[in-house]
Amino acid sequence: MTAAPDPQPSWRKPAGIALILLLIVAWATIVVALSPWVGTWPVLVQGLFYLVAGIVWILPLKPLLRWMELGRWRG
Repeated sequence: MTAAPDPQPSWRKPAGIALILLLIVAWATIVVALSPWVGTWPVLVQGLFYLVAGIVWILPLKPLLRWMELGRWRG
């Protein structure tokens, strides 16, 4: 009995990695562009803003990772 040949790597994984990197760069650019206004806020409000901004960018990752693995956006 012979082993099945290894499947060809999917183009979705490198494309997904590129999209993740693009998402990070775009989100960081938006947050940096807002920093002159955010810098005028009270320190605790700034901290809350940056905490939320540091977490929110993760939300689109779940469907993107699912697409990379399975080839569809929804479960």
